[in-house]
Amino acid sequence: MTEDMVYEMPQTRERIHGRSAFIQFNREYPGDWHLQVRRIVADGRHAAAWIDARVGTEHQDACVWFEFSDDGLITRVVDYWPESYDPPSDREHLVERW
Repeated sequence: MTEDMVYEMPQTRERIHGRSAFIQFNREYPGDWHLQVRRIVADGRHAAAWIDARVGTEHQDACVWFEFSDDGLITRVVDYWPESYDPPSDREHLVERW
C-alpha cells in the first residue's frame, strides 16, 4: 500500500486516508473476522475481489475494488457490503464521513 492510500466504505459513507490509519482501523475492528478470497479479477491497474466474510456463524459476501500505482502498490480500496449499516461510534478518530 502507498503511504497516502485511501480506503472507502460506501455503505457507511466512511473514508480513511493513509496506510497507517487503515492498518489501525483493521486492528481495532470489533469481532473475530475470518476472510477468504473466492475470486480475484485484475486488469492493469485495477482489480476486484469477491470475499467470503465470517464472524462466528454469520456469513456475508463482500466485493472489494482495488486501484494500483505504476509501481504495483495499492492506492485505493473500496469495500462493498451487501447492506448499508450504521458504523460503530468508536472509530471517528480514523474516518471521515461523507
